[in-house]
Amino acid sequence: MNKEIRHIFQRYIDGEASQREIDQVLKTLEDGRYQDEWDSLLTKDLDEVIDAEIEIESISTSNASALHNRILKSIEHQPQAVSLPKINRIKSWPGIAVAASILAILSIGTYYFISQNTLKKQTITYQNDVAPGKPGATLTLADGRKILIKEAMTGNIAAESGVKIYKNKSGQIVYEIVDRDLAATGSNMLSTMRGEQMQVILPDGTLVFLNAESSLKYPTSFVKQDEREVSLTGEGYFEVAKDKAHPFIVKTGQQEVEVLGTHFNINSYTNEPGVKTTLLEGSVKISANQKTKILTPGNQAVNINGDINISKVDTELAVAWKNNNFVFDVLSIKEIMRMLERWYNVDVIYTDHIPEGTFWGSVSRFDNISQVLISLEATGNVHFEIKGRKIYVSR
Repeated sequence: MNKEIRHIFQRYIDGEASQREIDQVLKTLEDGRYQDEWDSLLTKDLDEVIDAEIEIESISTSNASALHNRILKSIEHQPQAVSLPKINRIKSWPGIAVAASILAILSIGTYYFISQNTLKKQTITYQNDVAPGKPGATLTLADGRKILIKEAMTGNIAAESGVKIYKNKSGQIVYEIVDRDLAATGSNMLSTMRGEQMQVILPDGTLVFLNAESSLKYPTSFVKQDEREVSLTGEGYFEVAKDKAHPFIVKTGQQEVEVLGTHFNINSYTNEPGVKTTLLEGSVKISANQKTKILTPGNQAVNINGDINISKVDTELAVAWKNNNFVFDVLSIKEIMRMLERWYNVDVIYTDHIPEGTFWGSVSRFDNISQVLISLEATGNVHFEIKGRKIYVSR
């Protein structure tokens, strides 16, 4: 089997694999028994693949996507001693920020593996640069007072009736009920600007990751309420504390998501074509335009003007931002640049025809914007110029 896989994969690299051979490789790779053989093959051949431009015009999008995802997973399984592109997942901001290597970029018709060595050969340079975003947010209390979280010291930062609000050593905002009889139900709002990201532990123990240019409105206490209701704009990842007697409800401009205890991500930016709800654990009920859908783990619901469509997805892609990575999964340059605008607090200007094609790849959110742009520009399909906080895009 090892020789057969090697032969077919080499034919794929050379652009000679038939659809049947591609299907055979994908089917074989789904069998975990051959993981070691695949890893060994990838380790040996990846250096050759890195410098190869693999034509995939005859390969369907679904086949290319499946093979690409398998390659990424195999790369992540490689031992540290092997010099291969990989994703370093960093779970929280306060930890040591290790920049992730660039994995791959796929432009339409051509598949590019880009390693650190490949990037060193690039002559692309920018006179200006923009640093990545940082932890930060503005907390608006029930009485209207505003607290800049990045300026707040660790420890108590505010108090509502029966509720203590503090910043822990990990930089998270934490709500703690100190007197259930006094606990009031006034609303607080945590909001991030472009270039900011924050985590908050709500009074019921629910953990929320808030992405850049987003806001979360919530009661200071759920003690006297039948439901735990919050409102979200932008993007948030929720790890909801279990409480069967009190459903947790997330409202956005277009829909309502109800859960009892689960992990899910909602992307509801107004400049995106639809609201995406991705479920990692548990189950959720999505209601929009008098329609209701039940979402199960591993699926994503896309709500466009009240029309909800559900599909199977790689959930790691939806929460990559929470793990401090950008993952571009068959995204257009406009989709990618909207992500960069929010995180790096820049404005994007298209000076020519908008570059065509879609891109696949992963880079660290801890990198300066120049590193992201270099990896995209290395495909030859797009060109960038940085002037202050403006990014000019052309073909």
